[in-house]
Amino acid sequence: MSDNGKMIGIQGPPLDNADPTTEIMWLIRRRMQAAELYTKELDKKYNVSTPQLSCLLALRDYGPLPPSQIAKYIMVNSSTVTGIIDRLEQKGFVERSRTSPDRRVITISLTEKGKDLTQNAPPPLQKKMVEGLMKLPAREIKQIAQALRKLTSLLDVQGLDLE
Repeated sequence: MSDNGKMIGIQGPPLDNADPTTEIMWLIRRRMQAAELYTKELDKKYNVSTPQLSCLLALRDYGPLPPSQIAKYIMVNSSTVTGIIDRLEQKGFVERSRTSPDRRVITISLTEKGKDLTQNAPPPLQKKMVEGLMKLPAREIKQIAQALRKLTSLLDVQGLDLE
């Protein structure tokens, strides 16, 4: 941090002679900004958040699912997915149903409005990343994965409960 409280190296593009730590921080910030812009676009054009779109796409790809399965597919905990489903239901994109003899079992499915959205919304940001990675040699993908594992361990996020 600088004297004025701003992160050093984040304000502008990385310089060729910038130290690697500053460049890493800048690149991480760029990735975060891309995600923020994507989220704003989704909200403005489609009235959904990134996690809500991820939920809708999981339902499109895997069919009606119980909330616990949706949580696993979109990598959030069960309590988080409940809020996502509540908001999607209020917007008319999904519906809950009890199709099992056990009335406690709830299945979430797309409505026609939800199906329309999944056909028209932009692909998730992750898809762009996966497509880019697939163009790289396997050796480079392994190096990137190794570097990200190290960074993740530095942040101590490996133990987060994604239930």
